[in-house]
Amino acid sequence: MDITKLSTPCFILDEQDIVENITEFQEALSGFFSKNIVGYSVKTNSLPYVLEIARKQGCYAEVVSFHEYKLAVKVGFPKEHIIYNGPMKSKETFLDAIQHRAIVNIETWREIEWLEELPFIGQTYEVGIRLNIDISTISPEDEDHPNDDSRFGFSYESGEFKVALHRLSILQYVEVVGVHSHREPKTRSVRFYRRVVEYVQEIILSCNFKLKYWDLGGGFFGRMPNKPTYAEYVKNIFSVLSPKLRDTMFIVEPGNAIVASGFHYLMKVIDVKQHNENIYVSTDGSRNDVDPFFHKSDYFKEFIYENQNGNPSRYPQIVGGFTCLEYDRLFSLPVGERELNVGDYIIFHRVGAYTMSLTPLFIHYFPIVYLNTSQGNLCVIREEWTEEDFIRKSKF
Repeated sequence: MDITKLSTPCFILDEQDIVENITEFQEALSGFFSKNIVGYSVKTNSLPYVLEIARKQGCYAEVVSFHEYKLAVKVGFPKEHIIYNGPMKSKETFLDAIQHRAIVNIETWREIEWLEELPFIGQTYEVGIRLNIDISTISPEDEDHPNDDSRFGFSYESGEFKVALHRLSILQYVEVVGVHSHREPKTRSVRFYRRVVEYVQEIILSCNFKLKYWDLGGGFFGRMPNKPTYAEYVKNIFSVLSPKLRDTMFIVEPGNAIVASGFHYLMKVIDVKQHNENIYVSTDGSRNDVDPFFHKSDYFKEFIYENQNGNPSRYPQIVGGFTCLEYDRLFSLPVGERELNVGDYIIFHRVGAYTMSLTPLFIHYFPIVYLNTSQGNLCVIREEWTEEDFIRKSKF
């Protein structure tokens, strides 16, 4: 792959990596659960080409807004292969999804009210319901901060989960057939998922659910050294699952675990300055594109130098992005590291999760995306946005 021919900044998608991630997760699930679904988390990376890969590999689309629901339909997912979660459903898409047998998990009180508008035509409509997961209570070792509760789902402890079930039971043409228990711990530990399963199944069994499916959600590590594998997650989940529930359709919603490792981001050094005993390296990329939450201290990265020979730096090198924001600083290199010069490249690996979905339209619009095929060829799968794209629906 000759990166010198690429327009920077850019993302590069390795399709085979994503296919292998999906296949390995599907095989891990099938080893324990005869009925299972991998629902790709669309919000993690909603690039249409990625959705098409997931669809072709047999994934469902897990969506959390009416825009994502329409996007999934637009790129070819059958409605019955969509998992509809979150509070940002519209009434129109909510009712449409239920009538077309999508997997719909109730998140808000208004959705229960909307169910009353379903046409009664002598059939039963099936829904699931989301259960609130408080990490600090269920698995405090995995909390991100004290009182690591959640604003999503209905709380069993407060009584609202049972109230919601009661209101649903009044609707004679609606049947609750699923439970959704998504929560992503900072640690992504196997221990956390074991404890969630133990917690949720007690509630399921006490409520005498006749479940068709259990949607555990996502938050898993992808394929990484010294991290839990897909098989280890699934094996541990199954080991604590009640025999009464082992024939239930088991659903996972991986996003990061599928797409993170499949993307790379390429930027080029465009300027170098020195003052206050620091060297400031400017690039044509941005931290906005590789760390949109601005919480990383380092990255999976490598350097490609224009010249074979280079000198060690006498000063620390602070590598920054193209924006006019002082905090758009990606990382620092200590004294003694090789000097970066104009024309050198920096490649960031494992940047497929949330980066592209959260890229802001600030100064530079959406960057170009290349596909790296299994033959090592490169082609464009998303053109760089220009000012024409930006103003397309604006009036002035």
